[in-house]
Amino acid sequence: MEFKDYYEVLGVERSASTDAIKKAFRRLARKHHPDINPSPDSAARMQALNEAYEVLRDDERRAAYDQVGQGVRDGQPFRPPPGWNSGFEFSGAPADPGDEGDHSAFFEALFGAARRRASQGHRHGDTPRAQGRRGQDHHAKIVVPLQDAFHGATRTLTLHRPACDEAGHVVMQERMLQVAIPKGIRSGQQIRLMGQGSTGLGDGAPGDLYLEVAFAPHALWRVDGRDLNLTLPVAPWEAALGAEIELPTPDGSVAIHVPAGSQTGRRLRLRGRGIPGREPGDLYVQLEVVLPPAPDDKARDAYRAMARDLAFDPRPHFGADP
Repeated sequence: MEFKDYYEVLGVERSASTDAIKKAFRRLARKHHPDINPSPDSAARMQALNEAYEVLRDDERRAAYDQVGQGVRDGQPFRPPPGWNSGFEFSGAPADPGDEGDHSAFFEALFGAARRRASQGHRHGDTPRAQGRRGQDHHAKIVVPLQDAFHGATRTLTLHRPACDEAGHVVMQERMLQVAIPKGIRSGQQIRLMGQGSTGLGDGAPGDLYLEVAFAPHALWRVDGRDLNLTLPVAPWEAALGAEIELPTPDGSVAIHVPAGSQTGRRLRLRGRGIPGREPGDLYVQLEVVLPPAPDDKARDAYRAMARDLAFDPRPHFGADP
């Protein structure tokens, strides 16, 4: 996937005001619209203009785009880093009627999920009240340590929300919230903070804030729903003879029995040792036999003795007839 420089598409500087972006789009749209321009590439050009304008006219999307695109040039290979949009607060209003067109893979990678969530999700802000209108809901993604799912935690989070200053330039506003992370939460689940969305109009109640939880990458553990996965390095003698090994887990150490005769790739399961819940997940351990190095004569002699005494053929099937 290639990075798209939306500022270059519209021919504006990265510091351009919202008004300047709007004027640039209108000028180029009049020039490239297929109803006016008979060129065979006018439709594709117009689609690129619409996509760039859809991002840069929106303060929230523009701020997130500026964050992830720092130092990247148009056309360069690009993949959004994990958690790139963590801490950005987006409003949960439905998508504009004009936003339903096709989008590039680049746009979908950055904004597709949030856009669908906004258009399908929390629409309470559109509900009229007798004395006012309820405020819009907001949503944001937060990244927390895996340990929080095992023990619960209260964390102070900083959320970033873009806004326009008097000159029409996007500036970032910060707010800090104390958030209780419940024990047993899974990646992708949402925490609802009532009244932390937009202020209501008139006597309308404020909207809510929905925080989508993701886990920070861990050096050892991989998360799959409520299950945990770990690659366990074992010495050749542990695999051959069997062993009892202490494993570190987010909930403390646990002993696991490696059966004698194990090979690389063997998968062991510890029931109920994954993320807690009404039905707790499991812990899956995949064995990886690791050979000791042979940096000196003593170690090399040990390997030569094994080759002589064990008479082991790791490729017996190579001698079979095809």
